[in-house]
Amino acid sequence: MWVSSCRLRSWLAAAWHSLRRVRVLLWHGYLLAGTGSNVYTRSIAREWMRAGHDVTVACQDRHPERYDLGGAPVVVPDLPGGLLPVFVLDDYEGVEARLLGDFTPRQRDAYVAANAAALRELGPADLVFANHVLLGAPVGAASGMPYRVKAHGSELEYAMRDRPDLAAWGTETLAGADVVYAGSEHIRAVLDEICGHTERVEIVPPGVDVEEFRPARRDEALAALVREADDVPVSFEEFFAEDSPTVLYFGKLIENKGVQVLLEALDGLDARAVVVGFGDYRAELERLAPAGTLFTGQLEHRHLRHLLPICDVAVVPSIFPEAFGMVAAEAAAAGVLPVVSAHSGLAEVAAGIAEETGMDLTFPTGDADALRERIAQVLALPPARRAELGLAARRAVEQRWSWSVVASRLLEPRN
Repeated sequence: MWVSSCRLRSWLAAAWHSLRRVRVLLWHGYLLAGTGSNVYTRSIAREWMRAGHDVTVACQDRHPERYDLGGAPVVVPDLPGGLLPVFVLDDYEGVEARLLGDFTPRQRDAYVAANAAALRELGPADLVFANHVLLGAPVGAASGMPYRVKAHGSELEYAMRDRPDLAAWGTETLAGADVVYAGSEHIRAVLDEICGHTERVEIVPPGVDVEEFRPARRDEALAALVREADDVPVSFEEFFAEDSPTVLYFGKLIENKGVQVLLEALDGLDARAVVVGFGDYRAELERLAPAGTLFTGQLEHRHLRHLLPICDVAVVPSIFPEAFGMVAAEAAAAGVLPVVSAHSGLAEVAAGIAEETGMDLTFPTGDADALRERIAQVLALPPARRAELGLAARRAVEQRWSWSVVASRLLEPRN
């Protein structure tokens, strides 16, 4: 079969790149667990190491030994004044978290300079892969090495929107990137809206650990959860002793995540809820929650992998745009059907799952009545049928969002 010389050269370049060992400095300003970008960082580090690349991670996690990075070493850059710029205030060990918008220009410049210097000490490298438009793009640009930027969305919505100075800084520093990755068409649109049209933007969704999140028998999953959760101040064994329909939410407990919509939707349903996560909205959610709701606090993936198969349906009720429906995809990987708000990256994940299941699992944003109907629809399915659809949802994840697929795409050669 005839193949154009251009296509042949591209194919040979990609084949050579897949065999070549790439030296990558993976920069992430935060931790290696908890939020989506944290999990993203440790996951691509692991997959690149498994593929034979040479990866060093620069982040602020003081306990990297807790995570499987495939053997990648971790460096913790010193921060000027111990100040860490964040998009949502949380506690961080060893540093003082302060909203990026509250940093002075001098403090921002000092942060970038310190992180770029740390990368140069680790170099040279074929590539600096930097998370977040801010402050990843400025750090990558200041490193003096080729760099790519992953836009996660939180910086765009929580820090850069309505801040022309920060938007202009992002636009300026993205211009030098080899490529800018967005996790969904929604994030590409937000990036264009805030930073203006950016060249070389490609859509590569985040990944899901399909080895960690997988279907399991309920009794086996519960026994494993009880063993794993000896450090969690709730009794899963007692809660799940009663075999009642269970709805799961996991994520941050802030108003934008829409957990209050889920709690309202439970009214009139023969179902109870497990709410996993932490955040400043927890006290209000506990006040709104119906009797029987279990608030677990923060859990790690080692807990969630066993908790998911015990639950009957997962809900992602965000009322604020999401870069990607990571928790929905993780639930689907475990064979649990996710009901999600019909917007942004969540809708894109739901569309992929619908291609395999033939089932619309979305509801209009903030509509508790519609959410109630969707949950009831899933719970009304015979258990065998629900399990069958759960396996179909998992196939969607394996084919589209496994970490091995995602990590490979992120290192594809550029023209």
